[in-house]
Amino acid sequence: MKKSLVFLTGFMGSGKSTIGPLLAKEIGYDFIDVDELIEKVDGRKIVDIFRESGEIYFRNLERQILIDTVLKLSKFVIALGGGTITFADNLFLVKKFGILIYLKASPEILLHRIKFKTDRPLLLDPMGNPLPENLLFERIMTLLKMREPYYLQADFLVSTDDRDIEETVAEILKKLEGKIA
Repeated sequence: MKKSLVFLTGFMGSGKSTIGPLLAKEIGYDFIDVDELIEKVDGRKIVDIFRESGEIYFRNLERQILIDTVLKLSKFVIALGGGTITFADNLFLVKKFGILIYLKASPEILLHRIKFKTDRPLLLDPMGNPLPENLLFERIMTLLKMREPYYLQADFLVSTDDRDIEETVAEILKKLEGKIA
């Protein structure tokens, strides 16, 4: 059965928000980033949502937005948050309504890509400060260990290590052939 939603999952820094718009353009779909949608709906940055309202509030809002998205949209490429499919039955929902692609990057590449980011609440210390590089790498490893069993349930996996964006998009296009509406 052909599907009209393509979901991108993977860890922070794996390339979802960069690859998503390019992929969408190539297949004639629109693009949305769930994290940006959450910020728009809530009126706060994700880091502020986590700090002021907590992760449970964030995950509930994320789930509601995901439900609204799969019920109302078609012909979209959707960049999920790094933890979206690990909560509630979001993985089931995504796979039921779309094709799930895991953008995989090695922990070393992820560290390189996200070490200067300050807008990722799970990569900050309890005071909201960036973690030193060694602790940041440990946090990445811990979160990856928890999340990868979910990521690996994707319809297919594409590595984003040491390749340019065009190569990655081309590989995804090849894997999507005949699978999207």
